[in-house]
Amino acid sequence: MLREPRPIDFKTMKAVALTAYGRTQGRRAGAKKLREAGRIPAVIYGRQDKPQNLELDSRTLNDLIHHSASENVLVDLAVEKDARPKRLALVQEVQHHALSGKVLHVDFHEISETEKVTVMVPIEATGEAVGVKTGGGVLEHVLFKIKVRSLPKDLPEAIYVDVTSLEIGKSVHLGDIKAPEGVEILGDKKLTAFSVAAPVTEEQEAAAAAAAAPVGEVEMIKEKKEDGAEGAPAAGKAGEKAPADKKAGDKAAEKPAEKKK
Repeated sequence: MLREPRPIDFKTMKAVALTAYGRTQGRRAGAKKLREAGRIPAVIYGRQDKPQNLELDSRTLNDLIHHSASENVLVDLAVEKDARPKRLALVQEVQHHALSGKVLHVDFHEISETEKVTVMVPIEATGEAVGVKTGGGVLEHVLFKIKVRSLPKDLPEAIYVDVTSLEIGKSVHLGDIKAPEGVEILGDKKLTAFSVAAPVTEEQEAAAAAAAAPVGEVEMIKEKKEDGAEGAPAAGKAGEKAPADKKAGDKAAEKPAEKKK
């Protein structure tokens, strides 16, 4: 554990204006037609109202996601020709095509400016760790997203952790990170976010290679022994017939002797 919480930097998530349109076609066939027309089907889950089907301009949505630090976007959603034209919402989920990566569907979650929300935000390292710079270590990025809770106006786009003073064998844990004002970091405080591992020496690489080599040799020898073991019983079975043949030979030898009598 570090003696003092790591200093962090962050950018507050700004609400982005986005226009949506009411959607009447909710089946798969209707969604396919929407995508062919350059629209993306969406749905907004209200705090008190029932879910409402929407559609978005695909180019506008792709630009919005492309210029955001993550798909966790805060939007001022303007629904055209709706009784409630503006709503504050979070992009809760974005569904992508498995092969092309194109956006297929978007889920919005309506929120209130006066109520805290919980979201996952990216965590990034800033600076070059001293253990990497002078010791040849390797910075390991263990946690890529962390859960935070705050009012919408305080939500961070991402959290940047300064790892400059991180030495070899040292780590930054979740409990070491000081949250921005108005933000609470959730999760197990003992979880490692970043660490610096010692470099692998040539001797260690050689030792690992040497330790791996005999394993292959043993397996080859074992296979040969197993092949020999399989052959042994077969020879034994053939040998088992020998006593029977011997008895037959003895009887054959006895018959001429009886004739002499």
